[in-house]
Amino acid sequence: MATQHSRSAARLMMAPAVILLLGWMLVPLTMTLYFSFKKYLPLRGGDLGWVGFDNYVRFVTSSAFWPSIYATLIIVGGVLVITVTLGVLLALLLDRPMWGQGIVRILVIAPFFVMPTVSALVWKNMFMDPINGLFAHLWKFFGAEPVQWMSQASLPSIIMIVSWQWLPFATLILLTAIQSLDGEQLEASEMDGAPPLKRFWFIILPHMSRAITVVILIQTIFLLAVFAEIFVTTGGAFGTKTLSYLIFQRVLESQNIGLGSAGGVYAIILANIIAIFLMRIVGKNLDN
Repeated sequence: MATQHSRSAARLMMAPAVILLLGWMLVPLTMTLYFSFKKYLPLRGGDLGWVGFDNYVRFVTSSAFWPSIYATLIIVGGVLVITVTLGVLLALLLDRPMWGQGIVRILVIAPFFVMPTVSALVWKNMFMDPINGLFAHLWKFFGAEPVQWMSQASLPSIIMIVSWQWLPFATLILLTAIQSLDGEQLEASEMDGAPPLKRFWFIILPHMSRAITVVILIQTIFLLAVFAEIFVTTGGAFGTKTLSYLIFQRVLESQNIGLGSAGGVYAIILANIIAIFLMRIVGKNLDN
């Protein structure tokens, strides 16, 4: 049993790490809040003084703000649906004995370690190119007109690329959850005559609910900041400009640090709203 002295010593040893972590988070946040109330143009006059909430008003009233929110939510929702659904199916498949099971698992997980810019370039040039891409040749083989993926199906293209990157992560977490399931439950249900679909629905899926919750929460945090895939493929055109890409345009392209900082505050607010919503809806599984 821990004594008061040992607890005090533990707090003292943890203090440097906690202080460093708080500084790592609070310093950028404080600077973002500071610049969001200023008109700061590094290449066009520098610090031009305080403007109050003018940057916030300008950012939220711009014609690109609400479309960027819509694109962000569509990408996040689409990727979550695809990765969770296919992740469950792949986890079930990989849990079954097969020849070369270890190699298959490594190949399934491998895309997660590919850099986003590299995977986006591969998908854009190797698969989705309307002339020489693999999909174009498949369409021509069946007598159909090749699809201009980056212009005619821009959002589905981004969702497909990002889902390919995050599917291994979901599969790995869900496979771990399946392997922790007590096999005696499945054997007992099979002996009682329960069909495979009912065994999945009433035993396997409830057991995986906590892992699914973790996948949704972690992926949502990172998907809200999707940027590289859009920058490499569409450049924010054709309705793919997310909130993070809009902030990039305001900061780097227009060199308006104050306006971009206000957008960063909006992004923090959006992330917290979604996090609270998810914790209330699906986060309850973590307490069960």
